Amino acid sequence: MKVLPIGIAVIAIVLVGAGLLFGNTTLFGNAPVVMGGTAVPPVPTLDADTVAEGKLLYAQQCASCHGAALQGAPDWKKRLADGSLPPPPHDSSGHTWHHEDSLLLSIIANGGDPKYNSKMPAFQATLTEAQMVAILEFIKNSWGREAREFQWWMTATRDGVQR
Repeated sequence: MKVLPIGIAVIAIVLVGAGLLFGNTTLFGNAPVVMGGTAVPPVPTLDADTVAEGKLLYAQQCASCHGAALQGAPDWKKRLADGSLPPPPHDSSGHTWHHEDSLLLSIIANGGDPKYNSKMPAFQATLTEAQMVAILEFIKNSWGREAREFQWWMTATRDGVQR
């Protein structure tokens, strides 16, 4: 049996002790997300198979407008001559993560908002609900921790997710 160096053992004990003392921590991936004093359940783990399916569907249905690397159109914040906005990025540099799941899935299903002259088509006749969820899971997989936590908090507080 190999003995751990004392320094590594001490660090491990401190981390475990901090976890026990302070409750759930993000180090262990099961901490509630708290913003403005409002706690929601921990961020759900993304299913690898669903993310892989979403990657394939995104490439087929979304990448031609939103970019293969989720980067969006150049100058996506600058209105076009017709008043519409170019397709935004879906990585952390965009604003997708600012919205709850129900709104994002509604946009995928029903298309973009006509009052903003959106060119986003509706996919409800092309994709199943499970496929739309898979695309969203793939998009979420590209976000950093803070974006995932914020988006989950938005989803949990706006969509009424229970603890």
